Amino acid sequence: MKEATPTAQAMIILKLRNHIPLGAPARREPADGTESPLRVSLGFEPAWFTERCGTDFSEAWHRDPVYRNRSLCRMREEVISRFPSVTYWRSGGGEPGTLSGCYGAYVIPYVFGMSLRYGRDRWPVPAPERLPVEEIEKLDVEKILGGAGAEDLRRQMDIIEREFGAIHGYLNWQGILNNAFHIRGAEIFTDILDKPEFVRHFFSLLFEVMTGLALEVQARQRKSGFYINQLSLSNCVMNMISPETYRDFVFPFDSAFPARFERFGLHTCNWIIDPYIEILSGLPGLGYIDMGFASDLKRAKAAFPQARRAVMYSPVTFLEKSPDALEQDVGRIARELAPCDIVLGDLQSSVQDERIRNFLYSCRKLENEYYEKEPFT
Repeated sequence: MKEATPTAQAMIILKLRNHIPLGAPARREPADGTESPLRVSLGFEPAWFTERCGTDFSEAWHRDPVYRNRSLCRMREEVISRFPSVTYWRSGGGEPGTLSGCYGAYVIPYVFGMSLRYGRDRWPVPAPERLPVEEIEKLDVEKILGGAGAEDLRRQMDIIEREFGAIHGYLNWQGILNNAFHIRGAEIFTDILDKPEFVRHFFSLLFEVMTGLALEVQARQRKSGFYINQLSLSNCVMNMISPETYRDFVFPFDSAFPARFERFGLHTCNWIIDPYIEILSGLPGLGYIDMGFASDLKRAKAAFPQARRAVMYSPVTFLEKSPDALEQDVGRIARELAPCDIVLGDLQSSVQDERIRNFLYSCRKLENEYYEKEPFT
């Protein structure tokens, strides 16, 4: 692949916003201009649903679209009854057949041939065995996209289209480095030092598999009646490498994704984005970017003026802080980053409903106060 220059292209940037499908890890969806300046994106760990409505997230939930649909109906009723002020859970019709959440965060490892281990009250995890260098070197795009994992995904789309019509949903494609970590394990970081040519080959293979499968799936979804044309990468382990290593090994691929899709976003994670702001600001077409609360939010707002920005607010911090301290944190977000999303995901089953409702109320109150003083830009 020809190395891209880390400068943003002049183009119309279509935004994404954070989206946490029920029972699934966080994803992104198209922004439509109706987003409030402090939009809260709320989500729960699987155990929350298991404890409250008996949802079983074992293998059937991830591989049987009809079973998944039935459980989602009950899950949606539960969250609407507990949090009626959260309007985005209201579907306005029957529960659609969806791909959201299937295989958890491991769609690409699954199609690479890795087995997943499922659990009743948790997301799936890959089996501990990782692929060795020799096995990865034998793989090619055609072999992977023609394998059992990709065929299982196509089988699910067949069922959804037959039973429900439109194929809804947002699969979790992860990112180049995340997928390499899931498939290769922590050795990918020493591979970068010891086997740089292998790493570049592996990353190129991942790029072609991710784009090839995402384009195929989304074309099928559009044909069925659900419009989707986007890619949101997850770079959760990016902070395990330096900005310079990211620039040399990952940026050439991350900067090539946007040309393949209408909308493009990047999830970093709940860590300090500051050392990576400069290099990430060079990604073309970036319509979404998130960061940890401890990041330099003012600097991030200045660096990503055209993207929908988001703060990943720690569910542990959410449980530990007092209501007054939480309100102070929201005030800082309002002053320094808004308009933005506040992502309150992975909430544990022990969290009290009233605590969540109070947080939502604080966000709306502060949003109104700050908006009256000075409109968010």
